[in-house]
Amino acid sequence: MFLSIPKSLGLTPQREVVLKVIRASEGHLTANEVFAAAKEKLPTISFATVYNSLRYLKEAGHIGEIRFGNGASRYDALTERHDHALCTECGTLVDIEMELPQGLVEKAAEFSKFEPESIEFTLRGKCPKCSGAEYGAQLRAPRGYKAKQMARFAKKISRQGQNRER
Repeated sequence: MFLSIPKSLGLTPQREVVLKVIRASEGHLTANEVFAAAKEKLPTISFATVYNSLRYLKEAGHIGEIRFGNGASRYDALTERHDHALCTECGTLVDIEMELPQGLVEKAAEFSKFEPESIEFTLRGKCPKCSGAEYGAQLRAPRGYKAKQMARFAKKISRQGQNRER
């Protein structure tokens, strides 16, 4: 899915290209993957510019960053809370729609003695392709979820643009 970038966001051409690359992606790209795709669209872009653009877009709330602690961050067009499944063999990362059980955040905070800010789950295991499983079609359902989230994101951006024009 590809969404146009409203001019009201005031992004530089480089940041706009980086945002378009992430929004057009079906997956969760690393900074290197974003750089390679952005370089095809804007040959003069540098890795430092892409990296700084990713940081800016994340801080501005236009993209999400998924960090696993020991590897490269991945970038996501979805900024609302959602969970992921990560293949431990090939590295495939997919969105999963899942409601949290009532009281889970409070229980986790009580157990850890942390003051909660957010909670996300990552299911780790082998994807259907790596495990040879027959249920691969079931894991493709989250794409509809992504489309739904992107539509909400487009409305949110549209409202922000209208508010800035006033």
